[in-house]
Amino acid sequence: MTLSDAGSVLAVCGADRPVALDRIGDSGIAKTPFTGAVSVTAEGVVGDLICDTKHHGGIDQAVYAYSDTEARRWADELDRDLAPGWFGENLRVDGVAVSDAVIGERWRVGDTVELEVTIPRVPCRTFAAWAEEDRWVARFADRADVGAYLKVLVPGPIAAGDDIVVLDRPDHGVTARALFTGDVTTAALEHLATDPRYAGKVHREASKVLRRQTREAARTARASVAPE
Repeated sequence: MTLSDAGSVLAVCGADRPVALDRIGDSGIAKTPFTGAVSVTAEGVVGDLICDTKHHGGIDQAVYAYSDTEARRWADELDRDLAPGWFGENLRVDGVAVSDAVIGERWRVGDTVELEVTIPRVPCRTFAAWAEEDRWVARFADRADVGAYLKVLVPGPIAAGDDIVVLDRPDHGVTARALFTGDVTTAALEHLATDPRYAGKVHREASKVLRRQTREAARTARASVAPE
């Protein structure tokens, strides 16, 4: 896939109040677009409510972006409106790759803000309860249009209509989608798991995928020498 070096922000979204989900409790997944410019700090979008701070938010997951192209594909399939914020995203974007953004890629948004791609979104039971679609977690995972979390390198304001410019794209080539699916070489995973230039949660996710690959390789090796 050819990755675009430029795009734009369609909406900046956040939750100003929790939504109660069955068997989950309060969640900040129900986000809607803000009006005008919104401040973005190292902790994320100012005014956005995060209820489950154990699994969401934090420095390495300060901002979640989702592609409008991927959102519209889901909207067509589900035959429902999936307005900006429906995926729990802070930024609905157009033109620039998100699920296929390279880990460590840096974006400038507007005149000031700089963001760094960290890890893919992993669908969870909160997302399933919010979506109210059959087998939602499995379907979302199978397509792997997962979007990407971003770390805030330079804080500042973001507004709908702001340009997004890719300032740097690491040459390792591992995308958020590939890290989610595990379609990554051992050498690339070892690089992401140890290189200090990448965020801590990148190290964690790469290490997790590496361990999974190691277990699968061991099982395959045992099966190949098992007696008939």
